[in-house]
Amino acid sequence: MLIIPAIDLRNGKCVRLLQGRADAETVFSDDPISVAKRWEAGGAELIHVVDLDGAFTGEPRNFEVIRNMIEAINVPIEVGGGIRSMDTIVKFFEIGVSRVILGTAAIEDQKLLEEAYNTYGEKIVVGIDAKDGMVAVKGWVKKTGVTAVDLGCDLRTIGIKEIIFTDVKRDGTLIGPNLASIEEMAEKTGLKVIASGGISSLKDIEDLKALETKGVYGVIIGKALYTNAFTLERAIAISKGLGED
Repeated sequence: MLIIPAIDLRNGKCVRLLQGRADAETVFSDDPISVAKRWEAGGAELIHVVDLDGAFTGEPRNFEVIRNMIEAINVPIEVGGGIRSMDTIVKFFEIGVSRVILGTAAIEDQKLLEEAYNTYGEKIVVGIDAKDGMVAVKGWVKKTGVTAVDLGCDLRTIGIKEIIFTDVKRDGTLIGPNLASIEEMAEKTGLKVIASGGISSLKDIEDLKALETKGVYGVIIGKALYTNAFTLERAIAISKGLGED
């Protein structure tokens, strides 16, 4: 199972939000580049970067920070947050982003999603963010009337093979992932699932690893790493079945 450390950017800083709330921010570093280097040194095979300013405003605002991050490390970076046009998608790929994540656009602009996927294939990943089982968009502020599972099934019909599935109410809480919802998403949609939200312990990683046969192949970890609940190195060892020692 792939362990993916997260870097959330707001005003050029590395932050974490509680349940995606803009008014519940903790700044962990003024230097996101050093954080990226830390995750690279810890063995990360992929880094998950979210432009929170972009998610809230609809247009990425931390482009130069992301460009500098790509130039500073050799680990592939996936980016999401406010990516709602082909011009923006192209711009990110031009600076070396490995994968682009579409969230709001995936539910509000299917034409864009299909164009992006037809152009870039599996370099396009869809982020499904859910509150109480319903899809949330526009920086998790707006809850739609579409269930997360239904969206996942619709995405598969147009060719999408992989999603990032986040339980918004658990994100940044350190209360553990919503295992039942993650398993349901993987089983009912047949999609490859990267789980996100609430990871708090190595036990959580073990529990998610047990869902690999269902289609859960990765996990994004944020606050638990920043608060030193465990190390990235230890998490990777668990994911590879090497145990805690």
